[in-house]
Amino acid sequence: MGAPAWRWALRAARFPLGGGGRRDPGCRPAAPFADSAPSGSRDEALRDRRARIMSRGLPKQKPIEGVEQVVVVASGKGGVGKSTTAVNLALALAANDSAKEVGLLDADIYGPSIPKMMNLKGNPELTPRNLMRPLKNYGIACMSMGFLIEETAPIVWRGLMVMSAVEKLLRQVDWGQLDYLVIDMPPGTGDVQLSVSQNIPIAGAVIISTPQDMALLDARKGAEMFRKVHVPVLGLIQNMSVFQCPKCKHETHIFGADGVRDLAKTLGLDILGDIPLHVNIRETCDSGQPVVISQPQSDAAKAYLKIAKEIVRRLPVPPA
Repeated sequence: MGAPAWRWALRAARFPLGGGGRRDPGCRPAAPFADSAPSGSRDEALRDRRARIMSRGLPKQKPIEGVEQVVVVASGKGGVGKSTTAVNLALALAANDSAKEVGLLDADIYGPSIPKMMNLKGNPELTPRNLMRPLKNYGIACMSMGFLIEETAPIVWRGLMVMSAVEKLLRQVDWGQLDYLVIDMPPGTGDVQLSVSQNIPIAGAVIISTPQDMALLDARKGAEMFRKVHVPVLGLIQNMSVFQCPKCKHETHIFGADGVRDLAKTLGLDILGDIPLHVNIRETCDSGQPVVISQPQSDAAKAYLKIAKEIVRRLPVPPA
């Protein structure tokens, strides 16, 4: 790892205080034997502290410099093909309109997948403004924690350290001018999802799920989370929807049929499209040549291209 990038990763992991957290400047340490204080004094102190916390409110959203619209690709559960979908959707957005500049941010700190899927290695260079330059392949600007650590090195960080890294990936990258930034979110509804949703304006969220009941339970939680933080949900994608035997062409719904469609109806959301369960999708991503690039005429690639069009159609018109 290059020295600048390694120093950046170490700074991301540094606690701001020896105790592992940041203290509100307005909050003082609790006095010893607080229980001996008069009840009225305790109540008044509690009201004052609550007022200070409420006055801070939610973080003010600040756009990412140079980025026109952000689309997050999320799932409630891991293993449903979210990263594969995010990569192919980013490539499909660029393929559908060559005039558009597209970026891809890997926000999965613990399990970054973008470097391998996009066939990228190396450390980002630093600009004179001390910002990281994304690595680029297939015309897509990419940034990932995977560029800053060794490929086999685990990320053994607590929440505050992860949040610091996410903040740097959002704010300390020179994206240039992008029409779309696709963010591959980690699975679940935790700190990273909340931080990204509250700190940057998001044009829309796309929820990925297989038709399996267990995946649908968590996909619903993911969609509801975005609604609670006022992020528009553009729709759901039913991944691994059907398997077609390459020999006899018989179709089998291995994970169930139409589960995501039923969930979309329940939530009042749109289905953006179906992605089949096909070995080529897995093989091409594993080799760093995603199917949209390596097999653009295949049925799988056409499915991603169609979904990308549906996403663009549902995005708000950017200000002139």
